[in-house]
Amino acid sequence: MRERRIYLLDPRRYRPEVIAVAFAKTSRSPEAFDMIAEGLSDESAAQFHEKWVVGYGHASVAEHAVLHIAFENISRLAAEAIEGVRLASFTEKSTRFQILDREAFYLPPEIAASPFREAYAETMTRLFETYHAALEPVRRVMEGWFPRRPEESEGAYRTRLRIRAMDACRYLLPTATLTNVGMTVNARALEHGLRKWLSHPLAEVREIAAAVKAAALQEVPTLLKYAEPNAYLQTSAERLRRWACVLPEDPEPRDGVRLIAWDPEAEVRFIAACLYRFRAVSYEGALRQVRAMRPEERREVLEAALGGRSPFDPPVRELEHIVYTFDCLMDEGAYYDLKRHRMMTQTPQALTAAYGYAVPRAIEEAGLGAAYRAAVEAAMALWERMHPAIGEAAAYVLPNAVYRRVLMTMNLREAYHLCRLRGGPNGHFAYRYIAMRIYEAIRTVHPTLAAYMGCEAYPSSEEIAARFGGVAHPEATPVT
Repeated sequence: MRERRIYLLDPRRYRPEVIAVAFAKTSRSPEAFDMIAEGLSDESAAQFHEKWVVGYGHASVAEHAVLHIAFENISRLAAEAIEGVRLASFTEKSTRFQILDREAFYLPPEIAASPFREAYAETMTRLFETYHAALEPVRRVMEGWFPRRPEESEGAYRTRLRIRAMDACRYLLPTATLTNVGMTVNARALEHGLRKWLSHPLAEVREIAAAVKAAALQEVPTLLKYAEPNAYLQTSAERLRRWACVLPEDPEPRDGVRLIAWDPEAEVRFIAACLYRFRAVSYEGALRQVRAMRPEERREVLEAALGGRSPFDPPVRELEHIVYTFDCLMDEGAYYDLKRHRMMTQTPQALTAAYGYAVPRAIEEAGLGAAYRAAVEAAMALWERMHPAIGEAAAYVLPNAVYRRVLMTMNLREAYHLCRLRGGPNGHFAYRYIAMRIYEAIRTVHPTLAAYMGCEAYPSSEEIAARFGGVAHPEATPVT
């Protein structure tokens, strides 16, 4: 019997394109992976990719070439575009754990070359000065809200208060705020990302894309050399933008989460999918049998499928057959966190001043409500002046406080993950509120499926809104 071998191909020894070829050649070569790699040179790897990946379209081979890319001092608005690549991993500088410098904002070329440059700098300075002035007063408010725990050290308590204060003060930070992002991505996904970034309306994103391509070509010279701007992405967006003008603008209703589409037979379909895996039966046949089950029998199957999980166990994949669509209104800061859930489909509207802005309760209790509103409203007023002249680049001036609407379609397995992770008490209250509203909406239409989401002990959306404020909060009811 042949010896089983499991090992790493050392990226310090083999370049990413060589590793990709070594894996690709196993379909036709009986040799071991490391032996294949030893027989390859950079030149022969490039020839392979030119023929098979570029010439014949076997793009999956490029998924074996993995890069780790560091982005430093890019705007959060640009980072939003960068992090839109679904099949990649990201880690980013956090506004919850780091106090930002007063000059930590980006001056985009669209504004630098416009008559708004001076007003933009003044508005940025005002937002950052208000942010810094709010940190200590808001920390004192948090000290009253969150007493020190008996087992908590003084250092840990100070850190907790600082995080809570920055949770409220971050509403003042604009999308021009500088950030650092680490990205791990394969060459196939990166090529797709580069085509999008090179076609982006913001000059900063296009400049970043050119720099990424130049750096990545040092490691994968063949796989990325044909990544160019995409005319379809550019022209289709413009055509759709013109068609969108036929829709009358309607910034109401102001509810944070509306469940607008779901399957009334979700429970039956989920149970049928679970049983389908273990029996030689058509899905239609499984549905017929499950529809004929008594309610208590269905509950027993649900318990068999979903019961007994620890907090670290992902639920069965059959939950992915159940899909929900939500129309959500949330502040930009909350969206910036929730956009990381890229397994769902998100359609964010462009960031505007149309929906108003959030005011955290801690800001009010610290006596800073007037200064906060003045800074945010000055930024929104400047956006109103800039947008007709410079288009999407005007969004750099808008702070996290501004509300934004996002269409989100997710399967139930993703909803389990999102609601449990983001609804927990250690998260930011803005996305905790959205997560709990999603959970509560699912519970309204599918209570038996929601019972296994693990969120029943979390504070409700009502409690989060009452304690922290700063959220769009009418009743959570599905559209009928």
